[in-house]
Amino acid sequence: MSLLLAASLVLKALAIPLLARIGWVDFTTQKITNRAVLLLLGIALGSLLLLSLHLGSWWNMGLSAFAGLFLFVVLFPFWALRKVGAGDVKLMAVMPLLIGSGDLTVFSILLLVFAIAVAVIVKNPFLLPEGAFRFYVEHLDRKRVVPFGVVISMASICTIAFQIYANLMPHPGPAI
Repeated sequence: MSLLLAASLVLKALAIPLLARIGWVDFTTQKITNRAVLLLLGIALGSLLLLSLHLGSWWNMGLSAFAGLFLFVVLFPFWALRKVGAGDVKLMAVMPLLIGSGDLTVFSILLLVFAIAVAVIVKNPFLLPEGAFRFYVEHLDRKRVVPFGVVISMASICTIAFQIYANLMPHPGPAI
């Protein structure tokens, strides 16, 4: 493994606690701060730059930037209609830069799975154990809000963990 790839993976690993914090803050307050998104953007750009230097191609960076811009433009009207929060739109726009264009499919599938799971839990809080968590989810259902930043964070953490695992595990060589 090259030093540039290792540094890119270290930056992605540093994004995991930040993503966990973003998810937790969104879960508890329904807010995603600009400071957290900008910090994540800096980590993402650094990681993507190192990966582009390692690959010797800027294609991944350009495709990721286009995907981020596309997501922002597509999700912006949903924010204007008050269907999603502004923090969710900004966080989703940063995700292609953090994940990279190669694993956006994995991220999208995980995002769909986690979104369905959260929707089922919010709509059926009786599936949860008794206690404060159940009352909190019922409160979210009454307010008609779903902290989508939690779903985005969980999907991106899992995708980054997959990327790190895939790059650290030795690849089998040709059979002799």
